[in-house]
Amino acid sequence: MGISSIAFILIFLGAAAFFAFKIRQIIQNIKLGRSLDRTDNKGERLKTTIRVALGQSKMVTRPIPGILHIFIYVAFIFTQIELIEIIIDGVSGNHRIFFEPLGGFYVFIISLIEVLSALALIATFTFLARRNLLKIPRFVKSEMTGWPKLDGNIILYLEFLLVMFIFTMNGADEALRLQGASHAEGSGSFGFAISSILGPNVFGSMDVATLHLLERIGWWGHFIVVMGFMVYLPFSKHLHIFFAFPNVYFSNLKPKGQFTNMEAVTNEVKLMMDPNADPFAAPAADANAEPQRFGVKDVKDLNWVNILNAYSCTECGRCTSSCPANITGKKLSPRKIMMDVRDRVEEVGKGLRKDPNFDDGKSLLGDYITEEEVWACTSCNACVQECPVNIDPLSIIVDLRRYLVMEESKIPAELMTMNTNIENNQAPWQFSPTDRLNWRDED
Repeated sequence: MGISSIAFILIFLGAAAFFAFKIRQIIQNIKLGRSLDRTDNKGERLKTTIRVALGQSKMVTRPIPGILHIFIYVAFIFTQIELIEIIIDGVSGNHRIFFEPLGGFYVFIISLIEVLSALALIATFTFLARRNLLKIPRFVKSEMTGWPKLDGNIILYLEFLLVMFIFTMNGADEALRLQGASHAEGSGSFGFAISSILGPNVFGSMDVATLHLLERIGWWGHFIVVMGFMVYLPFSKHLHIFFAFPNVYFSNLKPKGQFTNMEAVTNEVKLMMDPNADPFAAPAADANAEPQRFGVKDVKDLNWVNILNAYSCTECGRCTSSCPANITGKKLSPRKIMMDVRDRVEEVGKGLRKDPNFDDGKSLLGDYITEEEVWACTSCNACVQECPVNIDPLSIIVDLRRYLVMEESKIPAELMTMNTNIENNQAPWQFSPTDRLNWRDED
């Protein structure tokens, strides 16, 4: 085994080990959330995953970015085939190990990858322009400054580099093949869709030594970019590449607008409403158990699906651009809610790994998400409807409100008036119930 193969294996194992280590930490962070059973309706969940996550059905509701995203998405999937060959070649010291046994099918697959890579390159330039030149409004919101903006650009730079390395590798190898100097056996054109044109026209005038160097630069560059992306992924919003599928599978299948009730409160109300119930027959609470908090103050009060949602957020901003509160100038941004949850759970998870009794005196509500944001929400579910991966920011907002009302007794004056009217008059309006039918006597 040569030095090249040893270096290749060390880089590959190092990147894979680091990625696995970080994913394990993220899974630990997700498990900080409360338990929630989402194992029902397996058939429906699978159909939803195939339609939304695999089929990208909600992406194309906005056709231009949706189709461009599909170019990158499909190119990413098929490029992994070439990556598998590179890994096998890197470990074994071979070159294009699948070319001879697969023949024409190999040419078809690589040609397809080249065409998809070209389409992905068009999408990459378009997305860079939308973010940095056209400055689409949802990409220049206040929460998209600093790292989120850089993060959105980094992946596009890496995509550009990856495509350049693919065409450098294939184009230089095509020119070598035409001169009978390729590491792959035989001579004559490979016949790949784009590099069969690119090779002789761009690389054809170069000498063999230069072509070998360029081919190796393309080959190693392809590999290094993918390994770098693997290391970078756990720190990026692009973790949705992996988490989008489980996120959609475990998404809420109930009708939008159907709110969840706390089981403890529901049981208590049922007990009070049942004239035949014996309150003393209820099981006594464990004196040592920590009482369940009403609503959400910090990330440990969220359920694990809420935290999975945060890690699956693509920061695309479709939720925020459709939010009526945000559109009318309110402080609320559903995207920021999810980003805040992810930032806070990262902070808490890191602290707990160092000290099991970690308490920094901060909380999700107050230090990350303000009461103003929480009460600006109209509960319209526009953010839920628009999310391409079925994230549910509203469920988090409702639970934050629940904490404010049930534990802090904080509620806007307008809502307090309405609640008082409902309590006293059995209606939101400040009219006596006895006057409710007075309209019949009006002329």
